[in-house]
Amino acid sequence: MPLLVILIASYLIGSIPTAILIGRVFYGIDIRNHGSFNPGATNSIRVLGKKAGLAVLFIDIGKGALAASLPYLLQVDLDPFYTGLLAVLGHCFPIFARFRGGKAIATTAGTLLIANPWMLVIAYITFILVIFITKYVFIGSISVGIVLLLYSLIEPGWRNELIFVIYLLLLIYLHRSNIINFIHHKEPKINDKNIKKDRINPKKIS
Repeated sequence: MPLLVILIASYLIGSIPTAILIGRVFYGIDIRNHGSFNPGATNSIRVLGKKAGLAVLFIDIGKGALAASLPYLLQVDLDPFYTGLLAVLGHCFPIFARFRGGKAIATTAGTLLIANPWMLVIAYITFILVIFITKYVFIGSISVGIVLLLYSLIEPGWRNELIFVIYLLLLIYLHRSNIINFIHHKEPKINDKNIKKDRINPKKIS
């Protein structure tokens, strides 16, 4: 199978708009109009609840894992980071949702699960610790990019430093509204009681 086809397939896998589909089918809304306006797992938990949010989380992780697995499944000589990160780009800029997507974290986890599990463990332990300390999800998300870049610089023989420089810049870009809100003291913490007001009940499905 031509490499270009595999790369395009990886992007299309990432472009499946999980949160948008679950929001529309089970809640009758476009999640991009609610909460933080982000169609990702964190905002899905905030707006749709834990069950829907966890469904979004695991499916989005699965998108990255599937894309990263394509070189192995199809037995082609291609770094799984390339296919996985194309799925991340698809998740962030999905062709199926007018290029308004999520913020990369769950799909990145799926990519790392296949491409480099140690990077996954180190990056996401940091992610959880940073959120626990700061109470801000966006700071935890950006910390993932920082840790991955540092890992790529320290790990002997690693050749993907440029990828993680670009990835960190992508995370900063995707979280630019959070950064601006934080500067103006408007960014909610994960324990902000006002977040509960964004919760929406499932619609009745006939």
